Formats: sequence, C-alpha cells, structure tokens
Amino acid sequence: MSEHAADEWWRHAVVYQLYPRSFADANGDGVGDLAGIRSRLGYLAGLGVDAIWINPWYPSPMADSGYDVSDYRSIEPSFGTLDEAEALIAEAHAVGLRVLLDIVPNHTSDQHPWFVEALASAPGSAACERYLFREGRGIDGAEPPNDWRSEFGGPAWTRVIEADGRPGQWYLHLFTAAQPDLNWANPEVRAEFEDILRFWFDRGVDGFRIDVAHGLVKDPGFADLDGMTFPLPEDAPDGLEHPHWDQPGIHEIFRGWRRVADSYSPPRAFCGEIWVGRDRRLAAYLRPDELHTAFNFSFLVSPWLPDQLRQRISSTLAAHAAVGAPPTWVLGNHDVCRPASRYAREQRVHAFEDRTLSHFLDRPADRERGLRRARAAALLSLALPGSAYLFNGEELGLPEVEDLPLEALQDPVVRGTDFADRGRDGCRVPLPWTISGTNYGFSPEGGAAGWLPQPAGWGEHSVQAQDGRPGSTLELYRSALALRRTWGLGVGEFGWLEAGPQAVAFTCGADVECWVNLGEQPLSLPDAARVLLTSDDLVDGRLAPDAAAWLLR
Repeated sequence: MSEHAADEWWRHAVVYQLYPRSFADANGDGVGDLAGIRSRLGYLAGLGVDAIWINPWYPSPMADSGYDVSDYRSIEPSFGTLDEAEALIAEAHAVGLRVLLDIVPNHTSDQHPWFVEALASAPGSAACERYLFREGRGIDGAEPPNDWRSEFGGPAWTRVIEADGRPGQWYLHLFTAAQPDLNWANPEVRAEFEDILRFWFDRGVDGFRIDVAHGLVKDPGFADLDGMTFPLPEDAPDGLEHPHWDQPGIHEIFRGWRRVADSYSPPRAFCGEIWVGRDRRLAAYLRPDELHTAFNFSFLVSPWLPDQLRQRISSTLAAHAAVGAPPTWVLGNHDVCRPASRYAREQRVHAFEDRTLSHFLDRPADRERGLRRARAAALLSLALPGSAYLFNGEELGLPEVEDLPLEALQDPVVRGTDFADRGRDGCRVPLPWTISGTNYGFSPEGGAAGWLPQPAGWGEHSVQAQDGRPGSTLELYRSALALRRTWGLGVGEFGWLEAGPQAVAFTCGADVECWVNLGEQPLSLPDAARVLLTSDDLVDGRLAPDAAAWLLR
C-alpha cells in the first residue's frame, strides 16, 4: 500500500463504536471504563476492525451520558485517568487499531468553567458572548426569545436568575438545559476548539467523530421556526434555510478544522454526525477541504424494502462521487433502536427522524426474523464501497432491550417528553461477555449491578456463547471482516446486477458480488459463482429469504 493510500485509511475502514459506560467494567463499579476497554483490545483486533471510535470520555455531570462536557482536555474520573487514556491509544496502535474520539462542539455542560463564569458575569460580557444569551420577549422579557424547541422536549431556552434574584436573560440549549449552546460566531470559541483538536492529536489520536456537526451555526436574527420542520424536503427552494440546523456558515468552521488535521503527519481524519436528510446537503460537508466522511443516516433509517434500499444506495453513491468522498455506511449507534429490533417489525417508510424505540413499538416483533435481517444487512453494508461503522454489540446480534423499568431509564429525552418517548437506553445496556456471572462478564465477579439492568438470559447473546460456534453472529462478522480485507471490499468499483424486484445485487470490485434476498421465497443464485459467505444456510442451493451472500465470480 502506498503512503498516500495509507494516509487515506478512512476511505474504506471498518470502525467499531465503543460506548464506554457499556463496553467493559474492570473495577467492578457497574460502569464501563478505560481499563475495561484496554482489556478487550485483543478481542477487537481479532474481530477484524480497523479502528475504534470512543464516545465522550471527558469529565461530565452525565446529564446526557457524557455529551455534556465540563473539561475537554481530561478524562471522566469514573472512566479512568489521562495517563490511562494515553496508554489505551498506544496499546490500540500496537495491535493495529486506529483511535477516534468524540468531540462535542455544539454545547458544553452548564458546569463547564466558561458557563459558570458566564452566569457570574454581567449581560454582554466577554464570558457571556461565548454562549447565546438573549433578552426575552413579552412583558418584562418573560417569554423565550423565539419558538425554538429542545430536541429532548420543551422550549430550547432557559431564563437565568440573577444574583439579586431578578429574572435575567435567556440562554439557548437545543438539548437539555444542562447543555448550553456555544456561540460559534465568537473567535474565542473557534480558537478554543482548534486547540482542543491539537491537544488530542498531539497524544496520538487519529481523528474525531463530530457530534451534531450540522448544528453549530445559528441564524443571527434567531428567526422563529413558524412550523418549519427539519430535514427540509428535497425540493426545498435555494435560499430557504432552517434557522439552527445546517446553516451555510458552518462550512467555514470545518475548513479551519481540516487545516488543523492536515497539519499533522499522517493527516488526521473527521467523521461528521450530520442529520440533514438531503444527500446534496450532506455531501457539501465532504468537499475536499472540509470533513473526510459523514454518517449515511438515510441508509440507516431505510426500511428493509428492496426499492428503498436500491434508491438510497444509488443516491448516496452519486452524491458522494460528486465531491470525491467515500460513503460511510452505518446500521446502528447509541442514539437509535438496534437493527435486530427495527428489522423485527413490519417494514414501512417512515419519517427521517423516527429512529428510536418508541417509533417501532406500535408493531409486533418477530425476533428471529429481525436477527436474520440484521445479519443480512451486515453483509450488505460491509460489501458497499466506502467505510462502515459497527456499534458495540452489533457483532453479537444484540436486540434492543425494550422492557427496561421506567425507574431505570436515564436518557433525558424520557422525562423531557413526560415518558412519551422511552428514549435510547435500550441500545445502551451493558454488553454480555459471558453466559453467566456478575453482569454476564461485563463486570468482575462480585461487582456492583450495571448502570443499566441487563435482562434475564442476556448471556445467550454473549461473546462466550458465540465464540467459535459455527453460524453464530459473532463468527459471521469475523468471517465477513476477514473476507472484506482479503478481497478488497469497500474499495473496488460498484455496479448493479439484475436480480428481480425482491432482491438487491451488485458487484463489489472485480471479483465479488453481493446478493440480498428481501422476498418471501428462496432466490436462485448465478450458476457459475462460488459462495464465499452467507448470512443464513442456503435452501437447496438457493438464497433463503432475508439472507445475503457474497459470491466469487
């Protein structure tokens, strides 16, 4: 591999997402930690991934599971220390894994020193200008500055009480009130985050996943939404912009970040969390002087329907090709209902933002079918050109835990919506490593209960239960990742194949084809092809319903 090709590893990498609280607990307090991750690096290298992405590991009051950061240059004490983090980075590199961190630039914690200083300062001060404070509307400013809503329910504004007890200005928080939005029109904010990037790049970090990357810039006039929804439709006229999502001014920020990343040797990489819906607007973030990759959420939310999958794959490939960027395929993460449970329901087109458990509970679940479809979707996504991300536990076929007790739920969206939305905790339940034992091996024997309860029988999905067992989901992933590397999947040319209305088939480079049967009857495969891997047993030489196959031509 040429030096240039090695520098562009992100174009075809498979990245494993680690949710630190739920991956592995080494000290027995029921919460995952850095020592737990370090103890499992051999497992991850053996799985066959190229890199790991670690959700926020910074000090945090945990109002939103670490996405409320109080210090961007240190480590949450319940996870470990900065020395341990540096050791983890070095040990990951030693086993061939690159390391990406999460950065949260849209907002800080309300306990961040900057916001503490802002609350203690006069309106209009330099400290307040790092955030978005505004006067209220109505009599005595008693109404919020505009009609924006929090993603977690309720108004996106909270009013400050001054030291003398009088109501003061309002501050913007597109998420919880404990997550005040930063003012990215302020040069001090921009300089601070570029310095944070350098702090971690200097410690060997290979890149960042950028949280809410489409949300940093707000309309300076703070215009009311007046019923405007997001994402905007594909046919939205030029010039129509949402006042706080996907504002055009955001691209200048990421050009600055790209200059920072490119100043290192080898260059560092970015992946944006960008929920914008429209392919051309997503691709705008991936121009050669901006971000390297962005999650392809239109693929994630696609139902298990052949016409929908074909359309979303085609539109994704075309939009990314226009800017010379690789697509990034993803089936799940810490914010969405696990694929084995999404696919267990009747499949239908739904709104782009309908992705958490509560949007699927109106339909009965067929668990076995959901797992079959999730396994097939894994082969589909890993065969497509570009990079791919796996959320921890996908390689075990973990389902969403749908019956967590209400009192156990910790996601702020639950209480923000007065329990109308059960939130995201069901995909964050600690991983099972062993068939039995304390927290199914997530914690050492005799340790505390996990921070979220694991359901009875969770061990049947565990690494121990699947390790070395032919046909297990874990072994399917190991085989797929090995074959992907052997045959160069993710790198070669793509081309559609004729497979009938209930199937999806395409070439993956010069030698391999991927066939996916989304119909109700077995599907005949090309006579001359050699089967490399299937997600389910063949039926008299044909591909079973809800199954996928990789074929060597």
